[in-house]
Amino acid sequence: MHVVLVEPEIAPNTGNIARLCAATRTTLHLIEPLGFELNDRQLKRAGMDYWKHVTWHIWPNWAAFRAAQPAEARFWFIESDGPRTYIDPGYELNDYLVFGRESAGLPPALLEAQRDQWLRIPMLNGDARSLNLSNCVAITLFEALRQTGFAVAPKA
Repeated sequence: MHVVLVEPEIAPNTGNIARLCAATRTTLHLIEPLGFELNDRQLKRAGMDYWKHVTWHIWPNWAAFRAAQPAEARFWFIESDGPRTYIDPGYELNDYLVFGRESAGLPPALLEAQRDQWLRIPMLNGDARSLNLSNCVAITLFEALRQTGFAVAPKA
């Protein structure tokens, strides 16, 4: 499984997600520009000593990232107002779960071009604007892992 963060802005969220990826043997992809430095103290603190256990890559932009992935790769774009919920797909082991910036989410053009792969996490309280990015990743990743029988790549 792969988690993709497109232009993440908040170091502690990325650190928490890195920790989650370490615990689940999930590959983490960071798409620049980042809203923090990779040596950011908060990033390291949130990820604790887990960074050495994470398989991660940094990409200069979406186009470079996408071009480097297999043509048959399946991408799921998690963003509010998606036409389907995060539990609807039949996830596969090498799927990519894509999340956007904390302040603005994923670009609308990207979502509209991938409407069949655009998913949402239901919000039961209409007064709540959003969930924390690291919570969204955890919710979606664990559903994907549950559907695949918690099968993960063997430890390298």
